[in-house]
Amino acid sequence: MTAVNLLDFDLAGLTAYCEQLGEKRFRATQLFRWIHQRGACDFSHMSDLAKSLRERLGGVAEVRVPAVISEQASADGTIKWLFDVGGGDAVETVFIPEDDRGTLCVSSQAGCAVGCRFCSTGHQGFSRNLTTAEIVGQLWHAEHQLRVRLNLAEGTRAITNVVLMGMGEPLQNYAALLPALRVMLDDHGYGLSRRRVTVSTSGVVPMMDRLRADCPVALAVSLHAPDDALRDDLVPLNRKYPLNELLSACSRYLESAPRDFITFEYCMLDGVNDSLAHAAQLVELVQGSGGQPISCKFNLIPFNPFPASGLLRSPRERVLQFAKALQDAGIVTTIRKTRGDDIDAACGQLAGEVQDRTRLRQRLAGRVHIPIVAEAPNVLQIDLTAAHEGHP
Repeated sequence: MTAVNLLDFDLAGLTAYCEQLGEKRFRATQLFRWIHQRGACDFSHMSDLAKSLRERLGGVAEVRVPAVISEQASADGTIKWLFDVGGGDAVETVFIPEDDRGTLCVSSQAGCAVGCRFCSTGHQGFSRNLTTAEIVGQLWHAEHQLRVRLNLAEGTRAITNVVLMGMGEPLQNYAALLPALRVMLDDHGYGLSRRRVTVSTSGVVPMMDRLRADCPVALAVSLHAPDDALRDDLVPLNRKYPLNELLSACSRYLESAPRDFITFEYCMLDGVNDSLAHAAQLVELVQGSGGQPISCKFNLIPFNPFPASGLLRSPRERVLQFAKALQDAGIVTTIRKTRGDDIDAACGQLAGEVQDRTRLRQRLAGRVHIPIVAEAPNVLQIDLTAAHEGHP
């Protein structure tokens, strides 16, 4: 019989599982705390559980985290892990330390089906969704390893913020994402506030509405263009959920969001979407007279080139001019700090290893590449400022 991986359960799920074993509900809370707060994976060490329960769990359940294939540390303190999720697939997870917080960027899929041309993950195609255990396992490993490495006092968290901005589109793996979020937020688990957990999406409108109803956390939207014509090229999902639908979903999300703004991510591509005219269009888009203005901030992302993209990073001076245009219009705007690029852990650089079941690379090999026709990255959108509680 295959052992049940308890990392697949949020507290409600673990309670139901314990009840199936004939145990009282409070046993699930004890077990949940041992796993997530204390990092225990050996049931024999869970001293306040009845010996009979410990022995029974040892025969039917496990706490199994994806195996670490490699770990790399950047000169700036960023750490990247490559996790083996089986079947020839591996995913990447990144920890970004700051003076006042530690942010973990978590993957939700092996590969990505959005197919973003200037995103390394998108170029690898898509293999499968991760399970809840594989999503939570990234946090479990990082949190408990870092506590030891950093010699933190008992009860002190190494990770204060989690961003679902690694490999994959989180909202296309909603069934596994939702319980993973609940584990992160649960006071018996990692106890993170909703303001400190961020889901980044390319704009899966129906699932944005479901997240708003089920478990509203901070939201970041990969925008990258001010109009449908350009965004159709930059973000292929726009062809299904165009800007008017996306912005309406953003407005609805704000009704329940833990933050009073949406973060719009905008990757700066030289000669593609970085002119002052584009900036003016963005201002009109979010503040336009035709509808209700959207409370938002912009996070401008320096593009991290890779050979297959055929695209270039916007010059620094142009990025500054673009930011000033947005700021002069009263929009809070930040420019992403590039972190971990010496270990390919910066925005859009996560690749891992993916057994592509979509044959994306074969299809791209036969396509004539036009540099302006690029697809927006939805991976590693690590908005360190938006992930910081209390940021305006």
